[in-house]
Amino acid sequence: MNFEYSAKVVDLLNRVEAFMEEHVYPQEQAYYDFVNDQNNLWQEWPVMEELKVKARAQGLWNLFLPHEYGAFSPGLSNLEYAPLAEAMGRVPWSSQVFNCSAPDTGNMEVLAKFGSPAQQEQWLKPLLNGEIRSAYVMTEPQVASSDATNLELSIIPDGDEYVINGRKWWISNAMHPRCEIMIVMGKTDFNAPRHAQHSQILVPRNTPGVRVVRHMTVFGSTNSPGGEVELVFENARVPKENLILGEGRGFEIAQGRLGPGRIHHCMRSIGQAQRALEHMARRADSRVAFGRKLAEQSSIRQDVAKSFCEVEMARLLTLKAADAMDRYGNKQAKDLIAAIKVVAPTMAQTVSDRAIQVHGGMGVCDDTPVAYFFTLNRYVRITDGPEEVHMSQLGKQKIAEYVASNRR
Repeated sequence: MNFEYSAKVVDLLNRVEAFMEEHVYPQEQAYYDFVNDQNNLWQEWPVMEELKVKARAQGLWNLFLPHEYGAFSPGLSNLEYAPLAEAMGRVPWSSQVFNCSAPDTGNMEVLAKFGSPAQQEQWLKPLLNGEIRSAYVMTEPQVASSDATNLELSIIPDGDEYVINGRKWWISNAMHPRCEIMIVMGKTDFNAPRHAQHSQILVPRNTPGVRVVRHMTVFGSTNSPGGEVELVFENARVPKENLILGEGRGFEIAQGRLGPGRIHHCMRSIGQAQRALEHMARRADSRVAFGRKLAEQSSIRQDVAKSFCEVEMARLLTLKAADAMDRYGNKQAKDLIAAIKVVAPTMAQTVSDRAIQVHGGMGVCDDTPVAYFFTLNRYVRITDGPEEVHMSQLGKQKIAEYVASNRR
């Protein structure tokens, strides 16, 4: 196995890091000051569009989209994208600058892989151009949505339309001022076999009958301008041509979407953990307690050493998972995708927690990014399926695999 990045990836990584140094890090605090001001609730930070124009002009655009999508893609593999996503993840909002932010990335992959030519023309192209944003509407409040067969929102045919009724929550991006399209998962046939009941359909954000019930906070934050909301669909009608792929294909689409989405989260989590580790080391070297630098305390050195080991292990597992996706496909790589979804956010939360401790009181405020990294990765441990579900499926798969093996 070659542990060196290719010349193409090294060049792109150098350019992403240079862009971050020149345009993103200097604006990091200005972004948070704007979005945390309640007077700016649900408004886009004005500088975002300027940065997007600059990134696109430098060819740092849509880097996430795998090479198999032809003209839609810049030609990178999952393995090649991994270090780029890690670099972007060091400042969580910066992925949008490069048009590589969730949930748009997953929605673009769905439309690129499963969308009709008309759907791609109407919705994929403006998403690829960064002109609009989108939401993915799956989780429901009344059922345990970690088992997606529980989803109850109905998508019922009526003439040339589908009529949608139900309630959803934790819908990211639905409040973003540029959000114009949502991909909604629900049931089209309540009597079909368990995994053939669900479908996914495109619902424009301004569709009559789609209503925001409430804004939801995450650890006290509104996460403006995207944010998370609870939505209700009350006889919302969309044309039949808005159905993606066909009735009963919802799980097929979901699996095609969530595999790459999960590993992208992990790539970004590793970037946050790496940055937290660097902050921890610098803080330890700059502070003196009881006559010695913190960096000279054995317990602090152990925290730095353990964190380095854990970041490196998670990074290598992520790269292995990305490589398996490229070589064998997402379905064959599902064990490694599940493993890294369990490992990476927990690791990033742990490393961030150690960084908080080394910073003392400074660690729990927003003078550094480590507190945000801690809460963000606690959240990521639930997004795209809680870690318990991934561990259950991974354990089941590995038990069957090892039982069937004749190795001694």
